[in-house]
Amino acid sequence: MNVVNDNINYLRENFNVDKKENEIVIALFGNPNTGKSTVFNSLTGLNQHTGNWPGKTVSSAKGRFSYKNKNYIIVDLPGTYSLFSLSQEEFVARDFICFGKPDILLVVCDANSLERNLNVLFQAMEITKNIILCVNLIDEAKKNGIKVDKEVLENELGIPVVLTSARNDFGIDNLLNTFDIVSSNKYAFNNKTIYYDDKIEKKINYIKDNINIEDINNRWLALRILDDDESLFKSFSTYSKKKYTLSIEKIKSKIDKSDLNYNLRDYFTEKNYEYANYLSQKATIKEKTTYDKDDKVDKIVTSNIFGIPIMISLLIFILWITIFGANYPSSILSDILFGFEPILLDICNTLNLPIFLTNMIVFGMYKTLAWVVSVMLPPMAIFFPFFTLLEDFGYLPRIAFNLDHLFKKVNAHGKQSLTMCMGLGCNACGVVGCRIIDSPRERLIAILTNNFIPCNGRFPILISISTIFFASNITNSFLSNLVVSISISVMIIFGILITLFVSFILSKTLLKGYSSTFTLELPPYRTPKFVRVLYTSIIDRTIFVLSRAVLISIPAGCIIWILANTHIDNTNLLTIIANFLNPIASIIGLDGFILLAFILGFPANEIVVPIILMCYLSTNTMVDVDSIASLGQILKNNNWTILTALNTMIFSLLHWPCATTILTIKKETNSIKWPILAFLIPTTIGFIVCSFTTLVYKLIGA
Repeated sequence: MNVVNDNINYLRENFNVDKKENEIVIALFGNPNTGKSTVFNSLTGLNQHTGNWPGKTVSSAKGRFSYKNKNYIIVDLPGTYSLFSLSQEEFVARDFICFGKPDILLVVCDANSLERNLNVLFQAMEITKNIILCVNLIDEAKKNGIKVDKEVLENELGIPVVLTSARNDFGIDNLLNTFDIVSSNKYAFNNKTIYYDDKIEKKINYIKDNINIEDINNRWLALRILDDDESLFKSFSTYSKKKYTLSIEKIKSKIDKSDLNYNLRDYFTEKNYEYANYLSQKATIKEKTTYDKDDKVDKIVTSNIFGIPIMISLLIFILWITIFGANYPSSILSDILFGFEPILLDICNTLNLPIFLTNMIVFGMYKTLAWVVSVMLPPMAIFFPFFTLLEDFGYLPRIAFNLDHLFKKVNAHGKQSLTMCMGLGCNACGVVGCRIIDSPRERLIAILTNNFIPCNGRFPILISISTIFFASNITNSFLSNLVVSISISVMIIFGILITLFVSFILSKTLLKGYSSTFTLELPPYRTPKFVRVLYTSIIDRTIFVLSRAVLISIPAGCIIWILANTHIDNTNLLTIIANFLNPIASIIGLDGFILLAFILGFPANEIVVPIILMCYLSTNTMVDVDSIASLGQILKNNNWTILTALNTMIFSLLHWPCATTILTIKKETNSIKWPILAFLIPTTIGFIVCSFTTLVYKLIGA
């Protein structure tokens, strides 16, 4: 097999990069919040896909594009602040640059923060030669009175530099042309290397003279041998065909570091930042002093007085828009999907399927599917774009800033608040989002507590009950929806308080430790790109969540239908099980049918309400009602009180995660222990809280 095919297979097997012959691989690298993803989107358009790195819970994005008859595949590496392998993201980025052998490494920096961003560029230049520096966000730099001198950077670094504003596609043509020049070997690289003091350079040269490893830059290896980067040596055994462990251990034993009485990694970092400070001052010109409008806004939205009230008000507004806006499309979608039911019934009859099989398919599996889609899709299609707009606008990091001090007090991580925001749309997405937390301990805390934030699947329960029992006497639709939005917001705030409480308990018991420090960058406020927002919210989030719910709801519908249509002594299994559960349910202020609905709703929370209706109306299939008033009358006829309504809402908030979330936790933690705990912890708390409210209700004689 030739060298080209060897390289193709190597990338496929080790890094999940489906490289084809004659394709040029570009690795996209840089700090977070530099517009790296925007550069990626601008280059690839919609020709991209996402997934996970092999064996890692770190997401990857890859895309393709062509320019001047050349085909490129670009790999978006995780955003990191260094290559010293302190987190999963840094492991992935470093190993791909070292062992993936990209043809071009594109490093993206923020024109407003060159000094901070250049650190990773210097580290990357110690590993590989073919580097292009993309100085992005020059439009925002211009607004801040900052001008970047491209020629100074090129002369000092010895690599090509391109100035871009990827959000506006400015400079992308120059970037593409630079890819063509570099890939054609027409650029004379003259990479400048940072040199350290004489003692260190002498040891570096000694290591380079006594070891020769083809798979990696030997200067970079010498630096890592000096600062004892064991993680790099482990990566050799994973990615290198040749075994270098003995050679590395042998040379390590010969290095005398007794004269280096300081922390080498800190020293390397300090020297990098010194040069970054020098170069950024030389290459940037502050043309005028401007008062940063972002700072003016941040003084309000992140202040101790207004920060949290603004967050709560924004939450109520988004919920109001979601509730109000989802009613009409949900009704239309329901009519369309349930209108197909008789057609499906005719198809099954035409195929002469057995009656029980026909009924199970049509009234069990399909009816459940139609309910889940019609109830779940419209609010998701509204909520996720709003969420993505806030993300694109730059507000979500402000939420993390506002809540950071609360999470520090409970020994958790400030980024957990961002994963909670994701959980509002889908707890499975929130669990995946916990990857942004570097500390394994704090990541597990965030994963185990994400379920306390109500997801999109639980909103129908909360909305229905709030409307019936708290807003039924309000005739004005605007005020009615507002009351419902406020009541749901109260439940969300209660969920946040439970999250903080459980996080604190976990940090003192099962997951002992203290909150780690982290750098939280507040990106500038930006005008959202609506096409990108729609694509991200609909394709990456709405369709992703809906597809998982659909896959789980179909078999759930089959099981529910079987239970409803299997009789013992003229009583179906649903009623028998509900009667068995009734003593337990009464302790927490519910009845057996409600508790059974939550149990059967394990695959998807959206089907809890229709299961309750099916049980109360003694039908053999899930049913819908023509209005919220009819639903309210059915519930009240079955002895629902304010306590029943309140505890159903609380139990919906605090009970076990859905099957999709449990499976996601299993995948993210690669363990059965944590999904079991993720099931038991909220369920136990739900029973305790509902038992308490029931006791108080009885004591006050309500």
